Amino acid sequence: MAFTRAALSGLCCGLLAASACSHPDADVKQPSRPSGAYRQLLRAMYRNTVPTVPAATLAQELQQRPAPLLLDARTPAEFRVSHLRGAQFVNYDSLATENFEGISRQLPVVVYCSVGVRSERLGERLHALGFRNVRNLYGGLFEWVNEGHPVYNAEGATSNVHPYSALWSPWLKRGNKVYE
Repeated sequence: MAFTRAALSGLCCGLLAASACSHPDADVKQPSRPSGAYRQLLRAMYRNTVPTVPAATLAQELQQRPAPLLLDARTPAEFRVSHLRGAQFVNYDSLATENFEGISRQLPVVVYCSVGVRSERLGERLHALGFRNVRNLYGGLFEWVNEGHPVYNAEGATSNVHPYSALWSPWLKRGNKVYE
């Protein structure tokens, strides 16, 4: 399902309004579960072409060896502010020409972006190139941080997170919002 920027803006604003007007106990956050409004937004935006992995599951997998390869599909500015430890930056704007030479097609790969839409496109590209074990971080970096998992920048652990835009920033419930 393809959305125009205006349609996504309307959907996002409608969901924000609905979540703001809901009963205060309706969206009590469980440690490993996104809010109902956020799940609704993701359901509308995801194409479901790439399997997802919950943040809590990925956190456990990153403690094991071999850990999955992490590919970050955000902008350079977003990546500089913070990312998952060990993640490799993939410029979303050059996905169509990227061939991922030198990366084994058998490696388990987890892709992510802010909420999971750009990373789903990355996962589709990887599938087209022969990667078979690709998953998308459900809810993206926002859900990762919302659940209390750590992010890093060039200096080490940080609480800073790039919220992509003012429109998307309400979905980021934790962390210090930094627009670089």
